[in-house]
Amino acid sequence: MASDGGGFFDRLSNLWSGFWSLWIGGHEKKNPEAVYEAAINERVRQYKQLKKAVSNIIYLRNKITKDLEDKTRELKEITAQIPVAVDEGEDEVAIHLIEKKDTLTAEIDALNADMDKTAEEAESAKNSLVSFQAEIEKLKKEKEQMLARMENAEARIKIQETLSGLSTDADIKALGNVREHIGKLQAEADTGAELGDSTLDSKLKKIQQKASSSAARQQLDAIKKARAAQAAEAQKKNI
Repeated sequence: MASDGGGFFDRLSNLWSGFWSLWIGGHEKKNPEAVYEAAINERVRQYKQLKKAVSNIIYLRNKITKDLEDKTRELKEITAQIPVAVDEGEDEVAIHLIEKKDTLTAEIDALNADMDKTAEEAESAKNSLVSFQAEIEKLKKEKEQMLARMENAEARIKIQETLSGLSTDADIKALGNVREHIGKLQAEADTGAELGDSTLDSKLKKIQQKASSSAARQQLDAIKKARAAQAAEAQKKNI
């Protein structure tokens, strides 16, 4: 019975393995936190069941202990009464007491055997309970560690994608669009500057500027000639 009880608790302790395999899949890989939470909750549920089973075994052990104490005390009293009945010549009473003594002795032997088995089961159950509780705490720590590693890996992947220009994040795309737009505007402005000297209006303005400059120079030359003629005329009069 003890070995069977231990096997039962071992099987109960390992139920989470089957449960875990049922949860692993494409969808669960996208939300590992939910998988861990479900596994932890399932183990907590199993822990409560195991704790209830352990309490039942401990109750049974305590009950057997109490029965054993009562019957042992009763056997002691009857054993002390048998010689008195014999001395007083109460044979029927003595026979009754002897039969009662034999019955109690057999019951006590059976209770002692049950007590050994139940005590072993109770100890095994308590050990399983402690191990189960430790496994739950271990799973909680594993959840924290694995989620932290996942976040770190995701952050590193995002940085790598950003640096390589493969990021699909909206803000990175928006920055790329803005940069492209500004670059196109700058190119448009540069194109206008480069084409400015070759337009018809530009050529016409150059011709007009040259024509204006030529007329002004002709006027300057005429003024210089007139001034020179006046100076020559004044010199003749003085002679």
